[in-house]
Amino acid sequence: MPYTPYHFGPSGFVGLVFRKYIDLPVFLLANVVVDIEVLCWQHWPVHRAVHTLLTGAIAGIIWGLVAYPLRNIFAKLMQAICLPYKTGLLKMIVSGILGIWLHIVVDAPYNWDVNLFWPSKIKPLYNLISKSNMQIVCIAFWGAAIVVYIVMAANYRKEKTNSKTPD
Repeated sequence: MPYTPYHFGPSGFVGLVFRKYIDLPVFLLANVVVDIEVLCWQHWPVHRAVHTLLTGAIAGIIWGLVAYPLRNIFAKLMQAICLPYKTGLLKMIVSGILGIWLHIVVDAPYNWDVNLFWPSKIKPLYNLISKSNMQIVCIAFWGAAIVVYIVMAANYRKEKTNSKTPD
């Protein structure tokens, strides 16, 4: 699903639920970074090098390293949306890898040119679910992510208010 917001449903949900272990901004933005490849190709197949688990991992490492100097900006953004933020280089690298992998796994069932296990030609997810059904799943994850976010933001505000109240 290049150029679409569908990927942000599953990645938002997973990133929020596992926020303790995943750098949410890096994880979410990995879904944009991986589709730079798609933007570069003007003809099919558009999913080539980076849409594999092996090369996706390399791209995720690079993205985590590139994002590391942006951690203070990410911290301010997370504070603005009422979510706590603690990160480190390893967490950012792992989040880059996992974010790209999740994107690829979402693309794999309905894009014949996504070759998860390259150099092998095995495509176990292809035709597992239709594009329209995958879109429905992604929209459902959007809803779940919004609910999780509302709960987390409310808890963050509550904790901030309680920490300012004298005992």
